[in-house]
Amino acid sequence: MTEFYTYSETKLFYTGAQYPPASEIERLAKYERGRVIFSGRHAEIYDRASSILADTPQAPQLKTLFIAVNIMDVLLTKPADLMVGDPPTYDSGRGPDSREQQRLDSIVEENDLTQMMHEIVIGGGYRGDSFIKTRFNLRDDFTEAEELGLTPPPAVMEPIIEPIDPSIVFPELSRGSKKRFKAINIAWVEWEVERSTGFLSYLTGVSTNEDPFLNVERHIPGYIIYERYKLITNGLNTFYDVPVPVYMIGEQVGESRIEPTGQTYMLVEHVPNKTTDDDWRGISSVEKLESVLSAINDRLVQIDYILWKHSDPTAYGPDVEDSTDGNVRFGSRYIPVDKEDATPGYMTWNSQLEGAFKELDILLGLVFQMSETPQWLFGTTLAADKGGTGTSHTDAGAIKARFMPILSKVKRIRSHVDRAFRNALWKALALENYGSKDVTGYEPVEAVYPTINWRDGIPSNPKEDAEVAQIRTGGKATWSVLDAIKAQGGVDNAMAEEIIRRIDADEARTLGTVESTVFNE
Repeated sequence: MTEFYTYSETKLFYTGAQYPPASEIERLAKYERGRVIFSGRHAEIYDRASSILADTPQAPQLKTLFIAVNIMDVLLTKPADLMVGDPPTYDSGRGPDSREQQRLDSIVEENDLTQMMHEIVIGGGYRGDSFIKTRFNLRDDFTEAEELGLTPPPAVMEPIIEPIDPSIVFPELSRGSKKRFKAINIAWVEWEVERSTGFLSYLTGVSTNEDPFLNVERHIPGYIIYERYKLITNGLNTFYDVPVPVYMIGEQVGESRIEPTGQTYMLVEHVPNKTTDDDWRGISSVEKLESVLSAINDRLVQIDYILWKHSDPTAYGPDVEDSTDGNVRFGSRYIPVDKEDATPGYMTWNSQLEGAFKELDILLGLVFQMSETPQWLFGTTLAADKGGTGTSHTDAGAIKARFMPILSKVKRIRSHVDRAFRNALWKALALENYGSKDVTGYEPVEAVYPTINWRDGIPSNPKEDAEVAQIRTGGKATWSVLDAIKAQGGVDNAMAEEIIRRIDADEARTLGTVESTVFNE
């Protein structure tokens, strides 16, 4: 049954409220668990294995032999590589020489949008959510120069598109909706450190005073409201197996500051990894695999432990004394027996290694299947059912068919990234017009809604592409000499034009030139 919660207060953060809100702690804990797994620090995975063998002699050895396989790193990086490995192009729809296209290209280049997309796809993969914000301001931070009494160097304000840490973003839902936002809060804790005097430090035993404050940047359509509050620490919330610091919001510091944006919309965009129609929060690529990843690491630990035990087994044989010449020497335990007893040998045990490796193959196959990623995509395979190497097809259509699972996943993620960044570019052009309207000599541009031309990341067959283009154009040229030289040689326009000049000079020198009227004579 669907239920809606409406806060009676007019805003999410106020004096007496809790930070972070109780309803957001589960989301923040999921972000932290995904980040830990992506970085390879599987603290909770080790606890699972150690709890099984806690009361056995193997517990200290388990801690020494613990292996954490960071398989999610490559699984989350590959979709980002396919999405922007071949950088997309941006089109304003106004022509290459229009001012709108020039400003659009400039904003894309100055904000490194291609690199930002790559990072957001990876981050959203282990968190489930990403956010980007558009603003019109100075790109560099000159606060340090101002505090030192120095004159900041001259700079101009420009549209800036930047990512925001989702753990400090707290949306407020519109009434009766679980997908639409009425406000978006960017709220983060800032600790102010104040150094004590020498005498006071001696009396208190504390050399510094640290006080937490909450900075709130509340985005609503047309305005941004800035507030600052004192915080009171209130322990840790560990209900979701991750420690989340909890604070109580104290009194407000200073007055609220309201900044008009001149726009009818909010300047923050949500970029989910995968969503459903009943929740705004994104679904990460890690949360469905946590138990399988735990099992994989536990199985590797057990296999490693078994191999260590097999490498130095216990021996048995006649009761002899160990000599210094090395004739009788064993690295592990030795059980003496009488001469009438069995022949000396080694004690081995049925460790079921074959079964352990079979289970490991199944677990690895489940990870790749649930991640919609063929494991041969990485150039090698691990599980028994390898599915080929992916290199037996040379036709572009066959290769794309083999890549269909991962390409479908990339397209799904791309749909969210495309919408968010097109919105951000459209808002950047509008903000530039609004922020520069009083600047002398500024020429306004139309805030067009751009188009992003994506590529699938699959290497193409140049010969096949040329044949298709020839058929579709009836044999006409589809590539200029300048573009061909730029692509083949990897040079810029100036160098390509110089190469064309040299080619023309060679042709004139070897073939010569005549006037066209010579044929009339």
